[in-house]
Formats: sequence, structure tokens, C-alpha cells
Amino acid sequence: MAMSLSLARLALPPVLQALPGRRQAHSALAFPANSFFGAPLAVAAAGAAALSPAAPLPRSLAVVAAGKGYKMKTHKASAKRFRVTGTGKIVRRCAGKQHLLSKKNAKRRKRLSKTVQVNKSDYSNVMGALPYLKVNKKAG
Repeated sequence: MAMSLSLARLALPPVLQALPGRRQAHSALAFPANSFFGAPLAVAAAGAAALSPAAPLPRSLAVVAAGKGYKMKTHKASAKRFRVTGTGKIVRRCAGKQHLLSKKNAKRRKRLSKTVQVNKSDYSNVMGALPYLKVNKKAG
């Protein structure tokens, strides 16, 4: 497609390409001389000597923003199971309070209802699942 557009521009007489008081009707088809599609036009105007393979192609000056890296994802099942206290400790609920409660005495059921602090040896596992958790690692 680019070749046919550039050939169409070359087929126009130079008088029609740049009239002083007239806008170019084919401005949507016109490419800048330093673009990839406009390069054959500049080469054709300069002559066939500029077609050497050693001539560098014009490069665009697009600035690529440096990425900040991979955005880590929160493990949503873990986010529903762990909370952080005001002092920065990670707490969890106790296991064994969902069913078969009739065989458990009231003291045991009350103890299982409370939240307990996650063991320090499990902090690395919880922090791996919840990378954006605001935790005080020095909290005892």
C-alpha cells in the first residue's frame, strides 16, 4: 500500500504538488520525508546513488518509559483470611469452629472464636501471598 501511495505522489506534476495559494488535497496521503513511507520519495528525489545498503534508515525518536517492574498480585483467598491489627501484627481465625460443634464444650468453642496471631515462622508465607500488606515486622 505504501508503494502505491508513494508512486501516486511521484506521478503528480511538481506544479500540482506545491501550489502557493492552494492547500494540498492529498494531505492524508502525504508522509514526512524522514518517515519510513516517505523515505522512497526522498531517495527518488536525491537520485539512485542513495539506495546503497550501507545508508542507515531514519530512526524514530519515540521515548519509551522505563517500567517499574512486575505488579505483584494479591492472593484473594488469603486476603479474606488474614487481617492486620493496629500495631501491625497479622491475625487469623482458629480452625475447628465450622461444624461438629455439639461435641465441643462451651469453653473450647469460645476459645476457637477468638483471633490469634500468626506464628512468626509463617510470616514469610503470608507476606508472599499478600505483598501489599502493611505489616510491622518488629511487632512481637
